[in-house]
Amino acid sequence: MSMLRRISNLFSRPKLGREIDAELRSHIEMRMEDNIAAGMSSGEARRDALHRFGNPTSVNEQVTAADASLGLENLGFDIRYGLRQLRRSPGFALTAILTLALGVGANLVVFGVLNALLLRPLNVAGAERLVQIVQKPQGYNSQSYPDYLDYRARNTTFSDMAAYKLTMSGMSIGAAAEKCWNYEVSGNYFDMLGVQPQVGRLFHAKDEHGTNSAPLIVLSDTFWRARFHADPLVIGTTVDLNKHPFTIIGVAPKSFHGTELLFWPDFWIPMVNQEQIDGFNYLDKRMFHGTNVLGALKPGVTPQQAVDDLNSVAHRLAQEYPTYDDALSARLIRPGLLGDTLGGPARPFLTGIMVLAFLVLAAACVNLASIFAARTADRARELAIRLSIGSTRWRILRQLFTEAVLVSMAAGVVGTFFAAALLAALSRWQPFAEFPVRVTVVADTRVYLIAVLLSVVSGVLPGLIPARQIWRTHAMQAMKSGAPIAGLSRRLTLRDLLLGVQIALCALLVTASLVSLRGMERSLHAPIGFVPQGAVLAEADMHMAGYSDSSALPVQRRMIEAAERIPGVTAVGTIDNTPLGTGGSSTPVYREGTAEQRSSNSVMFAHYYSISPGYLQAAATRLLAGRDFNWHDDATKPKVALVNQTFARRMFGNSPAVGRHFLQGDLIEVIGVFEDGKYESLTEDPTPAMFFPLAQNNQGDTAVVVRSPLPEAEVAAALNHVLASVDSSLPFTLHSWSDELALALFPARVATAALGVMGLIAALLAVTGVFGMSAYSVSKRLKEFGIRVALGSRRTQLMRAALVRPLLLLLSGSVLGLLLGVVASGLLAHLIYQATSRDPLVLAGAIITMMLVGMVATWIPARRALAVDPAQLLREE
Repeated sequence: MSMLRRISNLFSRPKLGREIDAELRSHIEMRMEDNIAAGMSSGEARRDALHRFGNPTSVNEQVTAADASLGLENLGFDIRYGLRQLRRSPGFALTAILTLALGVGANLVVFGVLNALLLRPLNVAGAERLVQIVQKPQGYNSQSYPDYLDYRARNTTFSDMAAYKLTMSGMSIGAAAEKCWNYEVSGNYFDMLGVQPQVGRLFHAKDEHGTNSAPLIVLSDTFWRARFHADPLVIGTTVDLNKHPFTIIGVAPKSFHGTELLFWPDFWIPMVNQEQIDGFNYLDKRMFHGTNVLGALKPGVTPQQAVDDLNSVAHRLAQEYPTYDDALSARLIRPGLLGDTLGGPARPFLTGIMVLAFLVLAAACVNLASIFAARTADRARELAIRLSIGSTRWRILRQLFTEAVLVSMAAGVVGTFFAAALLAALSRWQPFAEFPVRVTVVADTRVYLIAVLLSVVSGVLPGLIPARQIWRTHAMQAMKSGAPIAGLSRRLTLRDLLLGVQIALCALLVTASLVSLRGMERSLHAPIGFVPQGAVLAEADMHMAGYSDSSALPVQRRMIEAAERIPGVTAVGTIDNTPLGTGGSSTPVYREGTAEQRSSNSVMFAHYYSISPGYLQAAATRLLAGRDFNWHDDATKPKVALVNQTFARRMFGNSPAVGRHFLQGDLIEVIGVFEDGKYESLTEDPTPAMFFPLAQNNQGDTAVVVRSPLPEAEVAAALNHVLASVDSSLPFTLHSWSDELALALFPARVATAALGVMGLIAALLAVTGVFGMSAYSVSKRLKEFGIRVALGSRRTQLMRAALVRPLLLLLSGSVLGLLLGVVASGLLAHLIYQATSRDPLVLAGAIITMMLVGMVATWIPARRALAVDPAQLLREE
């Protein structure tokens, strides 16, 4: 009954207040009657009664505080009061909301990317049980197809395994072929993932009956709509892939984009038909790795149990195939993350970016806390009056805290809208036109929950900072004109510490962004073993026009001869996969005389490429010793190779390499040594590499390199014309070699852009923080400055008195931030070429930036201090 009464009181508060007031009046009247009966006058009796029962308003609050519904009413009152206060100070409210919205928005964007790449599983049934099976050494993410079959047949811990491989093919409906990206997958791929068709049907294991037995295609929804205009009648039609007929049997659902988060294929084909696409059969070659393997763990099986099971299978395989490899091993990683790409340097970098984004939010919170502390100090007189008339310190603090939470929630809404718009733009972004890269980072439930959490947490610090001031406020002292405010003393205060931390974070982010920019500048002029400037590439896969590895060579020679006839061309050559591109492979090499060519007996793993005569001149790669290839180095001659300096040093020591031999399957003679370069990333250590003559090792992939001093667009147009005259059905991708490096430079550019934006945000926060402190300090000391001027103080003395504290904080915070930047540059070195904070230009740039921050932030307060008119101030007093 009592609970029902309290709930009803919530909706009848005015009536309850009137009842309490009436009861108080009756008690006061009875006390007055007793006092008069005791001999007091009516005036004395009333004063005594009022003194005994206290302020009626305060007593009303104390009585109703016992009611459980008061908390809800007070919350509503505090919210309305906080909104009125913010409406009375729109400049403060707008500054506070936008400041915090920057920090919240930056964190949501970074978390959205992390959520998409690292936290969210693949969008398939049973995704939580899916794992990718890779080899134990980092970077060895694929298996051979025979190993996949053995793992699948012999394991006891997986309910099923499927294989896939991302490749390119030429789809033609008529004469010309269109370059497409496709998945070659095992027949059970869709069944294991639980994928159902949108239109038509999918292929299954029962469709496979041996090599080249299932010429079937399943289209992706995006490709179906773009290429076939979402026509359901396309089912059953035949198209040519690399000049081989395939039948379209279905369309995958719109939500399924394969099993790599970033690479979306155009269509899927059975892996048993890979020979028609790739030009050779790797299904029975245990030495050929390149197949990605997914496995679905059985219920109750732990990842470690699965690893132990697979390694026991690998041990048996090593015993059965001793000449193949004695180092076969397995480990499990999350699928869809480009193998170890997001488990290597990129993972700590993304984590570091998340930490830096959190630091930006922390800086915004610190800035907001400083603003709230200054605002509370400015309202000290108002708060003291409220204390003197009966308000409790807890009530005042609660109202200030509510005001801070209102600001943080508004900032959270603004930051969330900003982050959602930016994430949607990222999802539509295609960083590379020639690659099917999609970054799907649309905000989901996790992102919005994080937004709410960040908004609430961001209001805690700014709301708690004024508590110290409220508890230390003395009502009578604060009401005196010109009295000092608690916390505004000459010693180091909490606001000073907060501002120092904010400046340190700003210096850290500015230093990191300058390190990235300097590394990017170095990477554009790094010694990479070739000169991309002035070279145009025309890339194609000869298999797309139906050529085999052996029949492609005459056509490739005609391409080179046609390109050489272009006016202004100085050199032409071909390479199967360009260094720092998407292709390229490595293989173990052995010393001459090695009995068994197995990994444990190898000297090293070396990158290998097939090049034509003239490539070294076209790439501007220096030949340091020996001779270049010529067209006589063909399949009828002994095998030869060019090796780089690192290869020669590791294989032959300090002895001359030319004329020596090594083993890589066959005995190979070294006929020349070329300069070291970069092959997979700009940050890699010196890596061994070897070039083989195109006529002895043709794999079909062809990049025609044309060097000319003429404008690249002019050369590309002429090259496109002459190559079309050689074979119009072969699709080429033409671009400058500098553009080809976009993929290699992509991590560094992303890092530079992210750090640059965060550095800019941090600099803005530091400017507002230092400006706020300087302006507040000057405003509170204007009377003191006026007296100093009246007594004859010089301008320099006035400036020193006004700005020495913020400038000292700026100096100390900047030094701390620079030291933290030195530590952070070690992480950036994994992604950015020669990233170091010890560069004099980086240090000078960081120091100059922080000096500019200080000058911009203190300019207006300094001018106000210098413009003090003592006569006017004294008249105001």
